[in-house]
Amino acid sequence: MNVMNIGQAAQASGVSAKMIRHYEAVGLLPAAARTDAGYRQYGEGDVHTLRFIRHARDLGFSIVEIGELVSLWHDRKRPSRQVKALAMAHVADLERKAQELLAMKTTLEHLVHCCHGDDRPDCPILESLAAGKPLPPDGCAEGAMPPRGRNRASR
Repeated sequence: MNVMNIGQAAQASGVSAKMIRHYEAVGLLPAAARTDAGYRQYGEGDVHTLRFIRHARDLGFSIVEIGELVSLWHDRKRPSRQVKALAMAHVADLERKAQELLAMKTTLEHLVHCCHGDDRPDCPILESLAAGKPLPPDGCAEGAMPPRGRNRASR
């Protein structure tokens, strides 16, 4: 068995030493063995688990979800339906987040469209943020007109 220190495990797994310590603290990774001097020691299995965690994080799974996935991964008798259900719930969450991002993008595009972007102090973007609500979707704020010569098609 190849024993590594935290820096070597970080390099081999693509996970920073800081995150390795965090994953240990939250229970995603078992506490590392320690040398007499107190240095952490990791084996190939630990590095494999860290790569698993990194890939799950890359897919946007939460720490709690990753904990469930790691547990299921280590349970060789688990039914795959549990893994699929977890993944399907995550897909639904990603879809909801994607819709929220699209709504934010649409709102911001509208605000940008209504802003003159010139030397005047009037700014519908700032006015909307200060009011805590977006401009009406059918037009710009009262008195604010989109810049001349630009329309949505020309952006």
